[in-house]
Amino acid sequence: MLLYLLDKLLSRGAFHDVIDCLVDALEAKDDYIGGHSSSVANMSFDLAKAIGLRGFALEDVHLAAHLHDIGKIKIPGSILNKKEKLLPHEMDMIKKHPEFGYDILNNSKGLKNIAKIVLYHHERWDGKGYPLGVKGDKIPVGSRIIAVADSIDAMTTDRPYRAAMSWEQCRQELLKNKGHQFDPFLAEEALKLFEGWKKRKKTVLYGTS
Repeated sequence: MLLYLLDKLLSRGAFHDVIDCLVDALEAKDDYIGGHSSSVANMSFDLAKAIGLRGFALEDVHLAAHLHDIGKIKIPGSILNKKEKLLPHEMDMIKKHPEFGYDILNNSKGLKNIAKIVLYHHERWDGKGYPLGVKGDKIPVGSRIIAVADSIDAMTTDRPYRAAMSWEQCRQELLKNKGHQFDPFLAEEALKLFEGWKKRKKTVLYGTS
């Protein structure tokens, strides 16, 4: 109902403000999400632009990246913030967040394209992802972009249950998994942007240039 009313009241550009509110609501449950969502959105924008996306296509990727984890708002905080290894049923719940996110966003006429990108962002190039197990270019390009950016940010960020990888370790993981987890073309394009992303993340974390 909220998103339906927003469709009636807001221009497309104003959705940015609404998205910030949605991410803030999710961040209240999981401190990791806020900074992660912004970082993934920035990297996704860079990568989408680097491969030639422009206009609404570029904007949709940027907005979807901000909202890629919004489905986690329906997952109990006790699971999201658990420091121990997740039990199988808890992991199954986590894996539902793309579908939850799709259901939330698809209620808005203005966010249907974004909802579709969010739904597929955990699919893999080799078809072994979730929730639908689609593969290759059957996965929307925006979802494939976010999959790369999401993984890079996750690997290079400290979490309660593990320390961050170095950027060189992350680079090796990206190379090892291109053509398997990741679209090989997008993985190679992402590697060209690595140094800029590394410097930006260092600035955000430590306030240094």
